[in-house]
Amino acid sequence: MSATLVAGVDSSTQSCKIVIRDAATGALVREAKASHPEGTEVHPDEWWRALGEVVDAVGGLDDVAALSVGGQQHGMVLLDADGEVIRPALLWNDTRSAQAARDLIHELGHGDEAVGRRAWADAVGSVLVASLTITKLRWLADHEPDNAARIAAVCLPHDWLTWKLSGATSMRTLTTDRSDASGTGYFDAVTNTYRRDLLALALRLSREEAEAIVLPRVVGPHEVALRGGHDVLGRDLSHLALGPGCGDNAGAALGLGLRPGQTSVSLGTSGVVAAVSATPTHDASGLVTGFADATGAFLPLACTLNGARVLDAAKKVLGVTYAEFDEIALAAEPGAGGLVHVPYLEGERTPNLPGATGTLTGMTLANLTPGNYARAAVEGLLCLMGACVDAVRAQGVDVAEVALVGGGVKWVSARTLAPAVLGVPVDVPEPGEYVADGAAKQAAWVLAGGEEPPVWELADVEHLVAEPQPQVRAAYDAAAAAVLAQHA
Repeated sequence: MSATLVAGVDSSTQSCKIVIRDAATGALVREAKASHPEGTEVHPDEWWRALGEVVDAVGGLDDVAALSVGGQQHGMVLLDADGEVIRPALLWNDTRSAQAARDLIHELGHGDEAVGRRAWADAVGSVLVASLTITKLRWLADHEPDNAARIAAVCLPHDWLTWKLSGATSMRTLTTDRSDASGTGYFDAVTNTYRRDLLALALRLSREEAEAIVLPRVVGPHEVALRGGHDVLGRDLSHLALGPGCGDNAGAALGLGLRPGQTSVSLGTSGVVAAVSATPTHDASGLVTGFADATGAFLPLACTLNGARVLDAAKKVLGVTYAEFDEIALAAEPGAGGLVHVPYLEGERTPNLPGATGTLTGMTLANLTPGNYARAAVEGLLCLMGACVDAVRAQGVDVAEVALVGGGVKWVSARTLAPAVLGVPVDVPEPGEYVADGAAKQAAWVLAGGEEPPVWELADVEHLVAEPQPQVRAAYDAAAAAVLAQHA
C-alpha cells in the first residue's frame, strides 16, 4: 500500500519552501525552495509566483492528499470589491507604522499611555508595535486614504495563499487560523472573536463600516478550511484538502512538537522566543505578545527585529569565511575582553525601539581585535535572545531548557555559546524547515482527525550544556539599558 502524502508550505519573508512528507511517519519525500523579493513591502503576486515555482519543482501535487500553508505573520493584504490586491503588502518588518502604534495606544487609553498599554494587552494579548497588522491599517488610513476607502477585505499572507489555492473568487470564503489571527491586533485569542471596534478605530471608521469589511473565517486547528481548485497554477488541485494554515512561529512550534512548558529560540531573519502555554498572557510591558499556537493552546512570544543577520554583518565587516568567523569567535575569551555589542542594527522590537541603532562599547586599544569583535557579536545576539527568554519567564512561563533552531544554528559559535549565555541546557535539532514541517504535520492532522496532532520523531538532536556566564549578560544588560535611556 502506498503512503499517504501531505504537503507543508512556508511562505516566509525571504522565500517559499515546500516539503512533501509521509502523513504517518513524517518521513521527507521531496522538497523545494524559491526566493521572494527583498524589502519590507512586497506584492502578494510574488508569493504566488514563488509558490507556483516550488510546486513545479517538487513534481506537482497529484500524489498529495492535503496541504497547509504556514506564513509570515502580520503582513497586511488588502482586497478591493473585486477581490484584487489594492497595494503591495506591508510586511512585519516594515516600521513605518511605529507612530501609528503609539497613537492607537494613546487613543485606547484616552491619552494615558499606561492605561492604553494595559487596555490593548487585555483586549488582544499584545501591546501594539509597528509589526502588528492593525498599526499598518492606521498608517494606511492616514497616509493613503484613497486606498483605505477601497478596502473590502483584510487578510494575512497565509490566508491569501490558501484562498488562491482554492481557486475561489468570493472573499466570503477566506479563512485563517487563530495563531495567525492572534497577531493582527484585532482578534481576541481567548474568546476567538474579532474585535471589530478596534478595526474601526484603526481605520477611522464607524462600527457599521468596519462590520462591512470581510475578515477571514477562523477555522479549528485540524479542520478542512477549503478544497483545492480545479484550475490552479495550471493544475487540477480539487483532490487536495486545504488545512487552516498557521503563522510561522506557531508552525515552527508544531513542527518541533513543542508541548505546554516547552520553549524554542529561533535565530532567523528575526529572533524569536516562543513558549507553548496552556494559559494566555497579557503583558502590558509589551515585551511579550500573547499569540495563539496551532493546536488550541497559546504561544507567548518575544520577537526581535535583529536575528542571525547580526552575525552576517559582523562576518562581512571582518571579511572572513563562516568557518574563520566561528574559529576566531570561539578562541576569544568570554566577555570579549570587555567589548559589548548591543545589536539593534535595524531598530528593535524587544525592547520597542524602532529608531534605535546598534552600539559597540568598551573599546580599548587592547581589546579591539577581530576575535573579540566576532565574539561580541555572537554574545550580543544571544544576550538579546536571553532578554527575550527572561521576558517570557516574567509572564509565569517556566523555561528550563530551550530548542535552538533557525538559520543561525549554522554558526558553530552561536550553538556553542548558547547554553552558557542563555544559562540553560540547549537542544539543537537537525537543521530543517520547521515552519513547513509544522504545516505538513497540520495537513496530516486534518486527514487523521483526533484531538492531538500526529507525533513525528525528530532525528539527530544535539544536547548542549555549559556553565552559565552571568557576567556576560550583566555587561550586556548595562549597555542595553544605556541605549534604552537615550530613547526614553
